[in-house]
Amino acid sequence: MDRIPEFAANHPLLIAALIAVSFLLIRNEISVRFRKWKAVGPFEATKLLNHEDGLLVDIRPIGEFSQGHIVNCKHLPMGELNSRLGELDKFRDRPVVAYCRSGSRSAAACDLLSKQGFTQVYNLQGGIMAWENANLPVTRK
Repeated sequence: MDRIPEFAANHPLLIAALIAVSFLLIRNEISVRFRKWKAVGPFEATKLLNHEDGLLVDIRPIGEFSQGHIVNCKHLPMGELNSRLGELDKFRDRPVVAYCRSGSRSAAACDLLSKQGFTQVYNLQGGIMAWENANLPVTRK
């Protein structure tokens, strides 16, 4: 314990990195706890869609969408989501599951949907990659 100040003085970059990483981890945990949407896996998403009359929204660009998408999803590219929110009005109080390729872009869509008053917003954790890995159906039609 007596050598911590000496270590800090000899390794300022390591201490700065430790502080930065600690800050980022704390910030991430706080944002996860206070966000208004939940992350769900493929099987939980199918329960929401089948038993709670939810909607699946693919927010990927048309190029990715045409390479394969989940059956019966609504395609609303992220760049158009804000201007086309009216198409989702009847789902404001029903589950809306957003997805992209891996789940990171759809998190931003979930933030937007939550801020616009959608009450049951979910992000497909792992995106369509997780869906395919779970051997769930994908179509190109």
